[in-house]
Amino acid sequence: MDLGLYIAASGMVAEQVHQDQLANDLANASTPGFKPDETSQHSFGEVLLANTEGGGAVGSVDDGVALGKTYTNMTPGSMQETGEPLDFAIEGGGFFAVKTPQGIRYTRDGQFVTSAKGILTDANGDPVLGAKGAQIKVSADGTVAPGAVGVFEVPGAVKQGENLYTGTAAGKPSGTVRQGSLEGSGVDAAKVMVEMITSMRSFQSGQQAIQAIGETLQEAASQVGSVSTS
Repeated sequence: MDLGLYIAASGMVAEQVHQDQLANDLANASTPGFKPDETSQHSFGEVLLANTEGGGAVGSVDDGVALGKTYTNMTPGSMQETGEPLDFAIEGGGFFAVKTPQGIRYTRDGQFVTSAKGILTDANGDPVLGAKGAQIKVSADGTVAPGAVGVFEVPGAVKQGENLYTGTAAGKPSGTVRQGSLEGSGVDAAKVMVEMITSMRSFQSGQQAIQAIGETLQEAASQVGSVSTS
């Protein structure tokens, strides 16, 4: 494969991954407690410099765009006052815990409701758990004391979709429960829109580069057999 084609194609793949993440961010710009995913991109020069500074071997590195590890930006979002008695937010670190059919999952989304049995649940009907792992009963007046809602420290929590995370609770949580509020989404819609436009232009540049290289190769191939000898 022509090296230029590979470089352009690797850049397009990287931008496609970036656009998928940005589209998901925009779809969750108003989802309480949502945390965006980010994937770093590295050129050959950046990888080379990083290994030189750290003293490690560069190893096998392609000349195209390299995608780094995807991680979730867990920076706390802004607090939004709702006045609803079953809306809760965590100030600081930690997660709420819900019991799903797949096991215990964790979330920062504290928009809870009351089930037909008078149990505090999330929007999917999964019971919310207290600090000791028990389900939480909603009082007759439709309220729950903030202290009844458990907050769990989950190091290395992994996103599973539906605004839920898996992991193992360990250690004392640093966050506290705030009633009548929700944590806003971690997505800055305006910033994401600008990034989306920039990413689309980079993707289009890759397409144009591949088209130009293809035309050059086609012209070169067509002229090989037309070289006249005298």
